[in-house]
Amino acid sequence: MADSRRLDVLRAIVSEYVHTREPVGSRAIAASHDLGVSPATIRNDMAVLEDQGLIFQPHTSAGRVPTDSGYRVFVDRLSGLKPMSAPERRAVESFLSESVDLDDVVNRTVRLLAQVTHQVAVVQYPSLANATLRRLELVDLGPHRVLLVVITNAGRVEERLLDFPDEVDPETIRGLRTRLNAECENLAADQIAPVLDEVRTNTTHEDSELVGAVCDGLLDMLRPAAEARFVMAGTSNLARAGVDLNDIAPVLDALEEQVALLRLFSEVDPDDRPVHVTIGAENPHDAFTRTSVVSGSYGRTDGPVAHIGVVGPTRMDYPRTMSTVRAVAAYLSRYLGN
Repeated sequence: MADSRRLDVLRAIVSEYVHTREPVGSRAIAASHDLGVSPATIRNDMAVLEDQGLIFQPHTSAGRVPTDSGYRVFVDRLSGLKPMSAPERRAVESFLSESVDLDDVVNRTVRLLAQVTHQVAVVQYPSLANATLRRLELVDLGPHRVLLVVITNAGRVEERLLDFPDEVDPETIRGLRTRLNAECENLAADQIAPVLDEVRTNTTHEDSELVGAVCDGLLDMLRPAAEARFVMAGTSNLARAGVDLNDIAPVLDALEEQVALLRLFSEVDPDDRPVHVTIGAENPHDAFTRTSVVSGSYGRTDGPVAHIGVVGPTRMDYPRTMSTVRAVAAYLSRYLGN
């Protein structure tokens, strides 16, 4: 019973401190939270929580604030994430549904996350390491020009203009498009290569230039990029963190490093839990020891997985931030699936 009540006291301290930025005293908890005990009993519970390293007193005669360990217990003991309200969910889906392509939905997502959570939002583009071909289009733009369009299972759309000194036959373009879609659908770059070799071998001399250019372009556009790509928004929110982050420069520098961002997301396992939280010193980069990272994954069930996250001070509204990250990641997964 006492342990359960102390957990309630810890929840109350986290909740009050997140919203007021002020150390929390026993009288404030008794007045704002119906725990059914006196301020004296709450003070005794706070003393035990302090001995356990879950809260501390920043200075004499002050109330208590959570430690990183206190936040960790609070997050781990959340009974469940409150889903976004129906109006909030409709607003999110309406805003993101207006996206015209993957670039647009990623940029809209990162802005939305920053606005809703009031933190720094980071969205990783789906990796092309395991991307497969969903569809290929060849658009006849005239006697000497063809537009090659490659659509991957990750939702990425790549375009390339192909110019030829000699005229290309529209019938050959249509036939090549039909054959490549039939034989290369759902294949990755390494699987497509031998198929394309056979297509080249069985091509007449007159069509070899067109076929060769299309095959080379397709392989090149399916190959994974040299490094992960991230989009960020809301860095100005760090400046509003005030006493929570005395020096934001190291955090900003680290956020600009691709390697640091990859390390932030390195522990995210989409099969383990939908939302992952690292707090303070749990983060792998020294610059993030005063921050918390709430992250999740998105992607097709049979396709690439990418990460999405929020970075902010340890004093953050964890339930709301976790719910938002989970909801937006789920929407991105549905977008890629469609």
